[in-house]
Amino acid sequence: MTEMQLYTRWLSQQMDDPDLAVELKDIQGNEEEIHDRFYRELEFGTAGLRGVIGAGTNRMNIYTVRRATQGLADYINEKYQSPKIAIAYDSRIKSDLFAREAAAVLAANGIHVYLYSELMPTPMLSFAVRELKCQSGIVVTASHNPSKYNGYKVYGDDGCQMTSESANAVLAKINAVDIFDGVKTQSFQSCLEQGTVEYISQEVIDSFLQHVMSQQVNPEAARKAGLKVVYTPLNGTGNKPVRKILEMMGITNVAVVPEQENPDGNFPTCPYPNPEIKQALEKGIELCESLSYDMLLATDPDADRVGIAVKHNGDYVLLTGNEVGALLLDYIAKNRIEKGTMPKDPITVKTIVTTKLIDAIAKSYGVQVVNVLTGFKYIGEQILLLERKNEKQRYIFGFEESYGYLSGTYVRDKDAVNGSLLICEMASYYKLQGKTLVDALNELYAKHGIFIDTQQSFAFEGSEGMEKMKAIMDGLRQKGIASIAGKPVVYTADYQTSVKNSADGQEVIHLPKSNVLEYGLQGASVIVRPSGTEPKIKIYYSIQGSTREEAQALLDAIKADMAQYMK
Repeated sequence: MTEMQLYTRWLSQQMDDPDLAVELKDIQGNEEEIHDRFYRELEFGTAGLRGVIGAGTNRMNIYTVRRATQGLADYINEKYQSPKIAIAYDSRIKSDLFAREAAAVLAANGIHVYLYSELMPTPMLSFAVRELKCQSGIVVTASHNPSKYNGYKVYGDDGCQMTSESANAVLAKINAVDIFDGVKTQSFQSCLEQGTVEYISQEVIDSFLQHVMSQQVNPEAARKAGLKVVYTPLNGTGNKPVRKILEMMGITNVAVVPEQENPDGNFPTCPYPNPEIKQALEKGIELCESLSYDMLLATDPDADRVGIAVKHNGDYVLLTGNEVGALLLDYIAKNRIEKGTMPKDPITVKTIVTTKLIDAIAKSYGVQVVNVLTGFKYIGEQILLLERKNEKQRYIFGFEESYGYLSGTYVRDKDAVNGSLLICEMASYYKLQGKTLVDALNELYAKHGIFIDTQQSFAFEGSEGMEKMKAIMDGLRQKGIASIAGKPVVYTADYQTSVKNSADGQEVIHLPKSNVLEYGLQGASVIVRPSGTEPKIKIYYSIQGSTREEAQALLDAIKADMAQYMK
């Protein structure tokens, strides 16, 4: 069908969500608006669906959610006998509605559904899949995107996000479903009454919290240090579980940012509810300053990522995901060795775009580093591989630069509840020594050298944006880059062709194929990849230097040079 035919078909339907009917009438006669809503279908991949909330095939709404769920149901029913699926949702606009609609479609297809009765962090969905022995899981979230977005992520029976192979199989099933006539559904209330949908019990929630508590390295540190914490859930799902964990740890001096405490999908004080962005933390820093507390802790809306600001010499210093991850690995390894709890042949897992400072730290403690593609599902996959060999105890920590951490194997996704516990315990440990986390970080740099790791994003909105992103990546592959900021490129790695080229010849990259390009320079590396969840190309810079000034100057020159390729 053409875009106009699709629009006309949608306009003629009796909409089950009245907001969609209003929107469809409002755009009548506006070809540009109609085009943007109907020029494509939301893409279903390993990250599930993600898009702007609204009417149309290129929007998140009850019909695109129902269709995706019908495809998932067809896939699961073909693969399993008497399957079960767990569902969670966050604080975003219509998240609870989309979760109920998905539950109703699954139940109508004979699949038993476990649904959290209120909003819950994404890692608690991963936990529920494993705890309740489900064959799949769904979480309705768009993570840290602006409020106009929502999304729908699908998990496998191992608690990891769905693999490419499984996602492609589900997509084939979705493509066979007519969005209005091909979906089985029934009322959500009737599902509850029939028992085909049941709410997840408090026992599962309590079990998750106990598993998080089991990851303490120095339980006594938090109880002794008197750490003072300002916490913000950024109007998301972390409010209850993170505060409960801090209480269980013995951290009692906790102040919550009042404007960001309760769930609100409009995110009124933080339009970009991303703990990587300073503006999202401004309210928290203001409260820290007024109370003179030790640190700010901030979790994103689905509480799988956590950011911090640390009081140091009277100012509040924001630490990056790379810096916190490096500190955590050092803290965990050092203390587990001291306490005699370090496993034989320990492993840490990180993504290819994560700081190379990890390699130096791991080497100093005899820890093996495993590099994986961007996406925490690949870290979860490594835990699964260890589990299959009865070696999961070797895993001590995994993280990615985008503020995602996990030290346990009880979930297979990044966990801001676990991250909050580790960070606050680590901060307590150093506070007892009269140090801040900035002091501890400077000690790492003094020992291993200066590392600066940062990321730059280039946005490409709308239908033309996707074409532009493809053209840029194709152009980089076809033309190549010989030098950056006057420094020769010593190697180029193309993760799509699985080939690394250098003066020494070709090497095979033993990772799944991915649309990623890496350029190596003397003392630096540059990685370019389109985002899997947003219309952006991201560039990751990793710089090493003998001084911060030297490393920063090189970073500035490389960033300026790379920007020309994004036009």
